[in-house]
Amino acid sequence: MPCALTFLDRRTSDILLTVLFFAVVCAAVYSARRILLIFVFAILFAYLINPVVKRLQRHSLFFRNLRGPAVVEAYIAFLILIALVGYEFAPGVARNSVKLLDQVPVVLDGLSTGNIATELGGTYGWSEGQESRFRAFLGMRKEDIQGVVATADRYLSNAAQLAGCLFLIPVLAIFFLRDGDYIANMFIRLFFPANSRGRIRAVADELHVMLTQYIKAQVLLCGLSFLFYSGALLLLRFPHAVALGLLGGLLEFIPGIGWISTAAVLVSVGVVNHLHWIWMAVLLGIWRVIQDYYSTPRIMGRNLKMHPLAAIFAVLVGAEIGGIVGIYLAIPVMASLRVIWRACTGEQTHLQNDSSLAAKAPSSLVETAVV
Repeated sequence: MPCALTFLDRRTSDILLTVLFFAVVCAAVYSARRILLIFVFAILFAYLINPVVKRLQRHSLFFRNLRGPAVVEAYIAFLILIALVGYEFAPGVARNSVKLLDQVPVVLDGLSTGNIATELGGTYGWSEGQESRFRAFLGMRKEDIQGVVATADRYLSNAAQLAGCLFLIPVLAIFFLRDGDYIANMFIRLFFPANSRGRIRAVADELHVMLTQYIKAQVLLCGLSFLFYSGALLLLRFPHAVALGLLGGLLEFIPGIGWISTAAVLVSVGVVNHLHWIWMAVLLGIWRVIQDYYSTPRIMGRNLKMHPLAAIFAVLVGAEIGGIVGIYLAIPVMASLRVIWRACTGEQTHLQNDSSLAAKAPSSLVETAVV
């Protein structure tokens, strides 16, 4: 008997095609995750620079109300600022960097052999028993200490690639600052039908407000880190306290690696210059706990209207899923999902306390380009 061919009904085929489509999209996103992350960070950088661009756009002497020239002026101003800071602090930092590179092999050798216990004992007045216990501790961790060298080699090998990505982020941000409204409109027209574009536009407005508040919170956290680092360095009489504090505040934007790099630099400067680097390490540990479990949850929660416990939960889950990148993107992703969920259920997010500010929010990634 001939076999009768049976076909799936329309509803089942639509479900299977939808599942297949989402699977293909997820696979494509996963394959291009590094490129997409660069674009995500470029958008966040655009939000960081956007207040300066807006101010220049309103108060420029020659190109008032022109978006493009304001973007160029903002970048030129930042380049001039970097050049001035480099001119002021670069010679001293370069001398200390050379000194640090010369001392690193000596310090690592002292850690691996245990001879550094004698040096520290003489500096801080340890007893022979304390020196012996510290030497025994270093002996038990000898393999871990020797592994620091291999870790440093891997870190330096990835530094060039990281520097390239960091250079690409502000370049891409120029396009979002210049043509953000056009990009947002094109995206909405491309992926959403005409009858739902108004609702999607409203969600985009809410997301814009949320990201603006998130960047404000990040800037505040970086400012607090700058004040702490500068104060601690001045208290312990470290050289170039303000410059190192500024570096630590800027690195606060980079999750995980940022504060680890700051701690490594500050402790290394203390070791090389024979300063109170142990006290610096203790202060850095205390500050990290305060930032992660008090300042960040409360500041992010207040700006994004999230409970501090929800912010801590988001960071912990992000760290488990995405590592360092997950830590950085956990809170804005959770806040974005909250905005989308409330938009789908017909609720209002009220991310800003001042309704007039919300009414002025632009309907795109960044403000409309005026040419």
